[in-house]
Amino acid sequence: MDFNVQIAETFRANQGVVTEPMNFGNRLVLVHVPKKDGTERVTPLVALYRDGAWHVSGSAGGSPKHPAWVFSLRRAEAVRIEVPGDPIRTLNVSVRELDGAERDEIWTAVTEKMPGFADYQKSAGDRVIPVFRLTP
Repeated sequence: MDFNVQIAETFRANQGVVTEPMNFGNRLVLVHVPKKDGTERVTPLVALYRDGAWHVSGSAGGSPKHPAWVFSLRRAEAVRIEVPGDPIRTLNVSVRELDGAERDEIWTAVTEKMPGFADYQKSAGDRVIPVFRLTP
């Protein structure tokens, strides 16, 4: 079974709680359609909820390349997400990539809550990790 599908199924079965194989805190499941093949995909992501919106960062674990889902979000005006709860809630959300001071403010909040993300930025080299706001 695909790793992302496995994590998404665990997320759904446990009202959004996923601790194995890794526990990175708050998560959501992004449901998107990549341009490459047009097949719906699920991507579990660590998320920061703030000011009525979820924020996700395209860290790719510090890779010098963006994760594929970043390109899906850049093309989309809206996507679906699944968020924790009993039951799991599925929401249609608008997508906006943050930049400038707004991006920096959310990125600082992400790295304060999850310090490993600062290491991802160092590992990513010149690539600035994108941050997206997902608003219901």
